[in-house]
Amino acid sequence: MTAAAISPGRRPGRLVRRMLHGGGFWPALPAVLFLIVFLVLPMLTLLAFGFVTIDRGRIVGDSFTLQPLWAALNDTLVWRLTWRSFYVAVISTVMTLLLAYPVAYLYSQTKGIWRTLILVAVISPLLTSALVRAYAWLVILGGRRGIVNHTLIQLGVIDEPLRILNTDYAVIIGMTQIHLPFMILPLLAVLAERDRRLEEASFNLGASRAETFFKVVVPMSVPAIFAGLALVFAISYTNFIVPQLLGGGNYATLAVQVYEQTVVVLDWTRGAVLAAILLSSSFAFVFLIVWVGSRINRWSEARA
Repeated sequence: MTAAAISPGRRPGRLVRRMLHGGGFWPALPAVLFLIVFLVLPMLTLLAFGFVTIDRGRIVGDSFTLQPLWAALNDTLVWRLTWRSFYVAVISTVMTLLLAYPVAYLYSQTKGIWRTLILVAVISPLLTSALVRAYAWLVILGGRRGIVNHTLIQLGVIDEPLRILNTDYAVIIGMTQIHLPFMILPLLAVLAERDRRLEEASFNLGASRAETFFKVVVPMSVPAIFAGLALVFAISYTNFIVPQLLGGGNYATLAVQVYEQTVVVLDWTRGAVLAAILLSSSFAFVFLIVWVGSRINRWSEARA
């Protein structure tokens, strides 16, 4: 459809023509403007609250200060919460990779209805809210009446119910299951479209299936692996729902602390400072993951 057909009888302006028919940055301009107005500006406003004094919901004029930031950086509680957020995110991200890769590889090896069923099974959890899935884990991992403990007690495996809920284990289990599709989908896209001739050449040269898998298939999927790692880590590191529900009232991460300071305590300055620490550290970790992935990908291509 031409620009004339979109606006008959009226010649579009130069900016509209560039957005409709131009190359490079211009077609993405509306999306960029939308993100700036509804994402970037609100986030900058929130972060700015960490450097001013707020009294009864109002910003005190000429009150720019770095004291809340220094106080947060010198608070051992903030560092403990950052460490907990980090290691829970790392463990759950590694677990999603270990569970996602076999599923993605099986998808790439199947055809027809089986491939469709695997894809539906991967995508269908995304149709349900993460909050609902977290509540489902409350039923599964609950006390004596929870499905896991009730089954183990009935089978005689244990005498007393295991304490799983309100621990790191429950949070990691919930995050792994909820974020698993975000790891599988990048792997599906790469493994399903990989060049099979390289595997055939490996077999013809005498390599076993295991050698072909680890030396040919896995290196080809390195970009998807690190894309999934970056995505899942960012979601896990900043997740609020799962730690709040499965960790219990006494369990806190940096994201939970941001919520409590902003919504419960109404200390917007403290909440904004913690949000700034959370976002900046998340960006740094994701940047590191992407950088390491690019270096490994270049190294594997150079070896090939």
